Amino acid sequence: MKLSGAHIILTGGSSGIGKETARLLTEAGAKVLITGTDEQKLKRVADEIGCFQVRADVSSQVDVMQTFEKANEIFGKKLDVLINNAGIGEFDAVEHSVYDSFQRVFGVNVFGPAMMARQAVPIFKRQGHGAIINVASTSSSKGFGYGSVYASSKFALRGLTQSWLDELREFNIRVMQINPSEVYTAFGNPERVERVPPPDKLSPYEVASTIKTMLQMDDRGFIPEVSVWATNPIS
Repeated sequence: MKLSGAHIILTGGSSGIGKETARLLTEAGAKVLITGTDEQKLKRVADEIGCFQVRADVSSQVDVMQTFEKANEIFGKKLDVLINNAGIGEFDAVEHSVYDSFQRVFGVNVFGPAMMARQAVPIFKRQGHGAIINVASTSSSKGFGYGSVYASSKFALRGLTQSWLDELREFNIRVMQINPSEVYTAFGNPERVERVPPPDKLSPYEVASTIKTMLQMDDRGFIPEVSVWATNPIS
């Protein structure tokens, strides 16, 4: 697809992978609406990049509806791409796992993308085209110690991706998933301050540039799933 003039909603766009993706897509001429829960940070990033913003928590159905109301207002009821990037993680031993932890993480990592897609798909069907990219993780296919909550949410997101791909392909809607390995961002940092990646770790740019490439492929084809690993993950 041509990114110039494309209308894109990107969740979790105020930092890390989301921020860098919004920057690259905006620089390519796309009109990008980013979401996030920190309104001041969101506005600052949107002003810096030159994109649009709306304060929204994807785990809230009310906020999801407000996101699409804002998108309709800005884009004129047009939408070409939904990027489900917002994500959180909580990590603990099995015996210390609590219901609330699963509820919080699945609310953002699984229910959020599902509710966003529910609103986007009718627009895509009406137009006869569209694209969804789910930002998952390499842990969507392999769990790890203390990752019960996080990994299981990414396994679930993988199930959503595969189900949507099979269901929506006939409507010319491309459904894709990207699986980053460890990326140095504010993710997992209690202070939510961006971490500077060492030379052997991924930065948000590697993932964002891959997302951009996935979208730029001619519409006759698409990349259902891709993983991005650090070349040398052991410092």
